[in-house]
Amino acid sequence: MRIKRGTTKRQRHNKVLNTVRGRLGARGRHYRYAKESVTKAGINAYIGRKQKKRTMRALWITRINIAARNYGLKYSDLVHGLDLAGVNVNRKILAQLAVEDINAFTSYVEIAKKHLTVSQ
Repeated sequence: MRIKRGTTKRQRHNKVLNTVRGRLGARGRHYRYAKESVTKAGINAYIGRKQKKRTMRALWITRINIAARNYGLKYSDLVHGLDLAGVNVNRKILAQLAVEDINAFTSYVEIAKKHLTVSQ
């Protein structure tokens, strides 16, 4: 017995067309171009999720560097000093402390300075 694809095909097409609703031109109306648009959007979303991690880390490092320079240390010296001290704190937490709790960040800077002078 032959199986026709009417409803299945329509459901599949509607799923794609509902996803692209609101896009300009053929991308919002024609299945062929809508499918391309959905595929491309998925690829870009995947890439964006990877890039977001990079940009957030860069932002944290920038914030830490600005805060550390207020105390006469470069970012690399601060991280190296904390490493020598055996302090295990990640960049996200350091950046949050630099923005929200300056007293805690200052204590980390003092620890780093102390261990930098000892090692030299």
